[in-house]
Amino acid sequence: MKIYNLAKENSILNSFVSEIRDVKIQKDSMRFRRNIERIGEILGYEMSKSLQYNASTIETPLGNCKINVMNNDIVLCSILRAGVPLHNGLLNYFDAAENAFISAYRHHKDDPDSFEIIVEYLACPSLENKTLILADPMLATGQSMLATFEALKPFGKPKNVHLVSVIGAQEGVDFINKNFSEETSLWIATIDPELSDKGYIVPGLGDAGDLAFGKKVQH
Repeated sequence: MKIYNLAKENSILNSFVSEIRDVKIQKDSMRFRRNIERIGEILGYEMSKSLQYNASTIETPLGNCKINVMNNDIVLCSILRAGVPLHNGLLNYFDAAENAFISAYRHHKDDPDSFEIIVEYLACPSLENKTLILADPMLATGQSMLATFEALKPFGKPKNVHLVSVIGAQEGVDFINKNFSEETSLWIATIDPELSDKGYIVPGLGDAGDLAFGKKVQH
């Protein structure tokens, strides 16, 4: 798998990542969502450099202009609910993309420290021979990303697969590196060193879904 860790180079991306981590700034949920969205835009821009382009001639009021334009059938799939702001950021740049949404959550049984990934709601167009962008802001264990990809397989075989995350744990990155094909690309803003005993990224930022949309009632 090709891994593009944007934290390896200094850019304005660092500022947005620092703000979503900051416990003081996190109290402003609108700013948190907007920062995730801006991170999605930057990740999308960097990813766009690896996509397919064709030569095109554009008619302007004063003549014709030759330019290379993107030529990809993109399906953008995000994991609900935390993935919505990231989805919006990517969609700002890939505005012609088709869209898919899937719910994937941790289900704790008797042991609160262990869990399985449950996939329920899924809406998706055909993926056959298209470019799939699978977005989840937090790449912790990597199990949600894999479970989501497995659930999408009945919709066709994509030509290319790009995974997009904001913050990942090294363990989760290693997990998807082993379980996705070598042709898959991971675009990520930063990678943290470890997971907690309960499978949360450390230092991470907390629960991205709660920070973006408010705390949920646990059942």
